[in-house]
Amino acid sequence: MTLADGFLHPDRLLPADPVLYAIARELYDGTRDLPIVSPHGHTDPAWFAINAAFTDAAGLLVTPDHYLLRMLHSRGVSYDALGVPRQDRAPVAEPREAWRCFARHYTHFAGTPSALWLDHAMGAVLGCPERLNEKNADALFDHIGAVLADPAFRPRALLDRFGVEVIATTDAALDRLDHHKALATQGWGRRVRPTYRPDAVTDPEAPGFAAALARLGTLTDCDTADWSGMIEAHRRRRATFRALGATATDHGTPSALTADLTLPECQRLLTGALTGNLTPAEAELFRGQMLTEMAGLSAEDGMVMQLHAGSRRNTDRRMFASRGANMGADMPGRTDWVGGLDALLNRHGHAPGLRLIVFTLDESAYARELAPMAGYWPCLMLGPPWWFHDSPEGIRRYLEQVVETAGFANLAGFNDDTRALLSVPARHDVWRRVLAGFLARLVAEHRLDRSEAARLAADLAGEAARRAYAL
Repeated sequence: MTLADGFLHPDRLLPADPVLYAIARELYDGTRDLPIVSPHGHTDPAWFAINAAFTDAAGLLVTPDHYLLRMLHSRGVSYDALGVPRQDRAPVAEPREAWRCFARHYTHFAGTPSALWLDHAMGAVLGCPERLNEKNADALFDHIGAVLADPAFRPRALLDRFGVEVIATTDAALDRLDHHKALATQGWGRRVRPTYRPDAVTDPEAPGFAAALARLGTLTDCDTADWSGMIEAHRRRRATFRALGATATDHGTPSALTADLTLPECQRLLTGALTGNLTPAEAELFRGQMLTEMAGLSAEDGMVMQLHAGSRRNTDRRMFASRGANMGADMPGRTDWVGGLDALLNRHGHAPGLRLIVFTLDESAYARELAPMAGYWPCLMLGPPWWFHDSPEGIRRYLEQVVETAGFANLAGFNDDTRALLSVPARHDVWRRVLAGFLARLVAEHRLDRSEAARLAADLAGEAARRAYAL
């Protein structure tokens, strides 16, 4: 990850106190060029399989980034003006006009992690000579366009440039996985890996659930109208993902509720789900039972189970209807982890083959519930700060709340969880800088010696994620 800082300050995010700064600088310098391990994210496998050039600054940096879109929407900026595609295919701004609009409003991101990531992408990766503003928008648009035309900035070359050792995509259970199959034949299958995301066939409130479950049955030659047959379909589909290098599953749920029902109760819920006759409470119970079933399959096949709970999705229904998902209207919600995971942990919590990595949008749960739980249950590990909290302050709050109870050993390292390829090195750099500052304080307070702090900094920069995700 050796990249020039461009117009960025080389000491950004390091402590201002001179004593802490000296220790943190030494720790960060020991990790800044380590390989990137990216075990969870949402980059497009087509980028790497096809390896085509990115086309323009707006399409690469702005229109796919819901962090940017939501802030601009809050300030009254139209998504049409930002070039965001519409479901009805009505015209939206062309890339240059969208970029100009973005530049006019870039000051809204002052002090936010979005500015850190984008400045890093533009300065350290794309070689822009100065920070974006309204006056230089056209010049930087042309500069970025010329850079992207260089073969050294094709997706695979960028993985080499960033020092990405392995990157995992997130793929639906029904995905044909054609791009991952192509990557496997091209010798890239162990570097770019799929992840099994079955939400469309585990959430009875997902659009087209019954049709999706029937499709799962066709793909696996299983009767998915029967509970045992449906679970067998997941077992077989997971095996297909593993054959292409997957080591993990991922589950996004509104809550952390799990359940442990009898087989007749499970069948009743499945029949109701297929006929559209479940109440909201029954739908939540179905999702909870499926989490417990997925944990059982992970205990069986060794796939690491990730649970991202607590997001209320697509809360702007008009926006969802006109633009689709991932437009910035998802919101955090309170999450009960002790009560929620009770059924799953009491069924599978001691299974030697299970590893469950949890992510929360409810920061109040870290010290109160999640750190104590990870500090007890052998299967449970804490994922890094997620989504609204993967900021410098969010990372600091996370470390301060979890380490004293869960220790460093129960942390799953870092993952960037990004849809934007150019933000991968930026996000890992932020993690490494803030981690160095946190460890520096422990050294200065004589709670760690420098050699132990250096070991932890290097471990949490990459090796912890390799272990946690069985890479």
